[in-house]
Amino acid sequence: MKSKRVIWFLSEVYYPDEQGTAFYTTGIAEGLARDFTVKVLCSCPTVTARGASVARREVRKGVQIERCMGTTFNKDILPLRLINLFSYSIAIFFMAVARIKRGDIVIAVTSPPSAPFIAKMVCALRGASCVLRLEDVYPEVLVATGMIGKESFANRVLGLLNKWLYRSVDHITVLGRDMKTLAEKKLGGKCRDVRLIRSWADTDIVCPIPKEDNALLGELGLRDKFIVSCIGNMGRAQAVELMFEAVSRLKEHDGIHFLFIGSGAKRKWMEDTIRDRGLSNITFVNQRPREEQPIFLNACDISIISLLPGMTGAGVPSRTYNIMAAGKPVIALTCEHSEVALLVQEENIGWVVPPGDPSKLVQAILDAQSEPEKLKHMGQRAAAAANEKFSRSIIIEKYHDLIEGM
Repeated sequence: MKSKRVIWFLSEVYYPDEQGTAFYTTGIAEGLARDFTVKVLCSCPTVTARGASVARREVRKGVQIERCMGTTFNKDILPLRLINLFSYSIAIFFMAVARIKRGDIVIAVTSPPSAPFIAKMVCALRGASCVLRLEDVYPEVLVATGMIGKESFANRVLGLLNKWLYRSVDHITVLGRDMKTLAEKKLGGKCRDVRLIRSWADTDIVCPIPKEDNALLGELGLRDKFIVSCIGNMGRAQAVELMFEAVSRLKEHDGIHFLFIGSGAKRKWMEDTIRDRGLSNITFVNQRPREEQPIFLNACDISIISLLPGMTGAGVPSRTYNIMAAGKPVIALTCEHSEVALLVQEENIGWVVPPGDPSKLVQAILDAQSEPEKLKHMGQRAAAAANEKFSRSIIIEKYHDLIEGM
C-alpha cells in the first residue's frame, strides 16, 4: 500500500527529455512511485526532445505529470536559455502554489537555478517539506565557467542567496563527497541533513561489449585504432580546450584516434579548431539516443571525463557510472579531490590528470595505449564496481530511505 504522503518534483526538464537532469529526475520519480504518490511539475521538452508533441497532463509509470506552458528555445544559446528560465519560473510558481498542500514533500533540483528558490517559497506558503537535490552548485558553476566574475557583485549576491537556501530547506542530497564538503561549508555549522546519494549506472542495459563487435566503430572505420572517447555534454564546464591540446599534440600519432560523442555550447569552437589546425585524428558524432548507450559507450578503449578546475564540488558528471558499467577505464581530467578523481583512484580504474597540464594528459593516453593488459583489468574493476555499488536499485533505495525518515 502506498504512503499517503505526496511527493512533488519541481524540475524544468523531465521525460521525454533524456539528458542528465531529466533522465535521473524521471528515474527517481518513477522509482519512488512504487511506494508513494508522486507528482511532477515540469516544462515541455527543452533539450533532447525539444519540439516533441506531449500531453499537458499524463500518468507515466505511476507518476502524475503536469507540464506548464513556457518557451522552449535552444538552451545552448544563453539569451534564449534565460528566456526559458524566466517563463518556466513564473509558470511553475503559480502551478505549485495552486497544487501543493500542507504535509507534502517537494524535491527541487538545481536545474534551472531558480527552481529551488521557487520550491522553498511554495513550501513556506503551503506548509510543505523541501528537499534540495544538488546537481549543480551556484554561484560556483557560473564563476568556473566565466559567466560571472569571482569578485563580482552578482557572485556575492548569489552566494548569500544560496547560503540562505541551504540553511532553510529540510534536507539536501548531493552527488559527490566534494559537493558535500561545499554544501556543508555553505551551511556554516547549521544542522542540516546533507546526504550523499550518487547518480546510478544503467547496469540493466549497459555492459562491456568487445571492441571488435562495436557497430559504431565499424561504421566509422575505427576498429583498428586506439580510441579515446569523450561522451556527453561539451559545454562551458568541461575542459575541452585542454583535451584539444592533447588532440593537437598527438595528431602525428597514427594509432590513436579521438571520438567525441554529444553536443553543447563549445561544439562550434571545437569544429572551428579542427578545421583551423587541420586535425584528422578526431571524429565527431552527434548525440545518440540513450537506448544506444551499449554501443556508443563501448566505442572506445578509454574515456575522458573532464571538469574545469573551479568545478570541483560544483558538479559531478553522471556519465561516469555508465562508462564504468561499460567496462571502460577513465582518465579523470579533474582536480584530485573531485568525486570523479577519488572514484578513479579508489577503484583503480584509470588515471587522474590535473586540468591544466596537457603534457600529463598526453602521457596518460600514451601509457594507457602501451599497457593493454593493465587497461583490461581496470575495465573489469570498473564494471564490477558499477554493478556492486552504483546500480539503479541501490541508489533508488537511498531516496526511499530519505523519504521514509521524513
